[in-house]
Amino acid sequence: MEDREAELEIVHLLRKVTVEFGLRQAEFAHRHGMHPTDVRALICLLDAERAGTDATAGWLGARLGLNSAGTTALIDRLVRLGHLTRTRDPRDRRRVLLAVDAKAVELGQAFFGPLIENTVAVLHGFDDHETAAVRRFLSAAHEAVTTIG
Repeated sequence: MEDREAELEIVHLLRKVTVEFGLRQAEFAHRHGMHPTDVRALICLLDAERAGTDATAGWLGARLGLNSAGTTALIDRLVRLGHLTRTRDPRDRRRVLLAVDAKAVELGQAFFGPLIENTVAVLHGFDDHETAAVRRFLSAAHEAVTTIG
């Protein structure tokens, strides 16, 4: 197989994985009366929490490419569904911070837990160098995708 073909095969495999993840997200959204963007918002907020990033409406809207009205509607919907909480920032009472509710985390774990565990099990078959290569590739691929536009 030529280098270019081998590289494109990897890109196509990555696309295959992302499509499947997207389908699982859409299925989760449908089962729980949410829009797929709602699930993306929850993922962004969980990622922010893991990174120690304060999540505000403006931050979330920018991450999702939504305008102010769309962001407000999304946040209101997730609060109404019990998946999201708003709290005043204790350091700056003018800011409102967003956080995923524990109930939503449990719901996500129940649905996505097996998928996550299966994926982690795949990594158990890799040695440290292979795992580092996968991490390096996925990080660089993410950067390549997010710098387009």
